[in-house]
Amino acid sequence: MYKQWLAVDITEGRVIATGIGAVIAPWVTMIYGDGRLIPIILMLVVIGLDWITGIEAARKDKTYSSQYGIREGLPRTLFLVAMPAIANLLDTMMGMPGLFFYGITLGIIYHTWQSLTANAYRAGWGKWIPKAVMSHIESELKAKVDRASKRGAEGDEKNG
Repeated sequence: MYKQWLAVDITEGRVIATGIGAVIAPWVTMIYGDGRLIPIILMLVVIGLDWITGIEAARKDKTYSSQYGIREGLPRTLFLVAMPAIANLLDTMMGMPGLFFYGITLGIIYHTWQSLTANAYRAGWGKWIPKAVMSHIESELKAKVDRASKRGAEGDEKNG
């Protein structure tokens, strides 16, 4: 039988994904170092989930403010995305194989994971979070609840 070796199912989605990858991958390599696309994508996904859960939690406890998100959240996110790039420069300068890059990137992922888990709990999605995980994020959850209460009180003062 005849077997096609080079047959490729070209779809619009694959063409778009290939194009996006062809544009983004060289930039990620230049900014964050060679072979670091997966940790950076993971970090961006976790940051995106943190935004989503944070918005839902703020809507649920009635402290949602797009002004707060833009004024506070956007600079924080830009800072988090810049940190691994700076760590990569330190690694390059000191001839390290990625010690600073991986330490900073994994630290950001871990901290942001705690934040998104606490946000998910505040959003009412706690039944899907294991109790063992909840015990690890108690301090993060308390800090978020306190911050949301403070923002809610400030909003009441402005409206009152």
